[in-house]
Amino acid sequence: MHDPDTLPLIAQNEHGTSGEQHAGGDHATAGHEGEAQGGDTGSIFTQLLGKLGDHREVEIGPLHLPLPVILIDDGVHIYPSVESMQEEGLFEYTHHHIYRAGTEQPPALDMSVTSLVFFQWVSMALLFLILVPMSRKYKRNGVRPVKGFFNAMEAIILYVRDQIVLPNTGDDGRKLMPVFLTFFFFILVMNLLGLVPYGHSATGSLNVTAGLAIIAFFVIQIAAIMKNGFGAWLRHLTGGVPVWLWPIMIPVEILGLFTKPFALCVRLFANMTAGHVILLSLIGLIFVTTAFIPVTIGFALFINILELLVAFIQAYIFTMLTAVFTGIGMASHDDHEHGGTEHAAAH
Repeated sequence: MHDPDTLPLIAQNEHGTSGEQHAGGDHATAGHEGEAQGGDTGSIFTQLLGKLGDHREVEIGPLHLPLPVILIDDGVHIYPSVESMQEEGLFEYTHHHIYRAGTEQPPALDMSVTSLVFFQWVSMALLFLILVPMSRKYKRNGVRPVKGFFNAMEAIILYVRDQIVLPNTGDDGRKLMPVFLTFFFFILVMNLLGLVPYGHSATGSLNVTAGLAIIAFFVIQIAAIMKNGFGAWLRHLTGGVPVWLWPIMIPVEILGLFTKPFALCVRLFANMTAGHVILLSLIGLIFVTTAFIPVTIGFALFINILELLVAFIQAYIFTMLTAVFTGIGMASHDDHEHGGTEHAAAH
């Protein structure tokens, strides 16, 4: 996504067909810099920013690898690509959306594999290739230390356990370590794939971050129920206030349950998207005037290095906040229960 070699591709549309208008505009830019500052600049920026979105193919240099289309609408329809779907004539692909031919109605359910789904699968595959051999090696070595890359991975795992999870959840958080480690490494790998040439950051999609936030929501609530019981979890919704305030407090508490995962979702999405938008905007300045090229290269390099740091920070923040919210959920129920007991004892 961020490789400068992809810039010549801006003269092509999503299906790889030539855009003669843009090619002519680029030729005019070479001879007439003033014209590039007019109408063509907007289309160039639009096409560059379009690279951030979800696509039905994966671009690797000049290659355009189509992804399968899976639609559920009066049966299951599976096509190897959008082109083969259009050839059948049952569905049409217009403005990046699929419609039933002649009706302009979207299918009941679109389960297609898109570029962001593809890079999520790549992230999962990389984690399996790293963590499964690492686990086997630890079982063989026993207490003997490992070296090299696995040693670095061990340091990260211990940091997540000792500096993120246990300080916020206590010893009860040990049971949740697989979940928190999955959050951290899965988000980290997805973030880093966006820095690889022709890669995409799946965390730059609200659908992906929303899915992670929903899982975090259930982790927080289930951990609280397992620690204190379902009854204590329900009593927590009253906030420990008198009965006549319950109609006000219960909706507020329920809203608070969903506010936390919503913040996780939007924070991760916004931070990962912002860096990519800035980087592509800097690259777009090349087509405004050649005077911006040295500045663009310098700033693009700086933003790439900054994005590398952001990739780790966002994985850390998501895991940290999930651990904090989980710890608060488990502790707050305890506090309300003890507070109610002390109140009853006083009477």
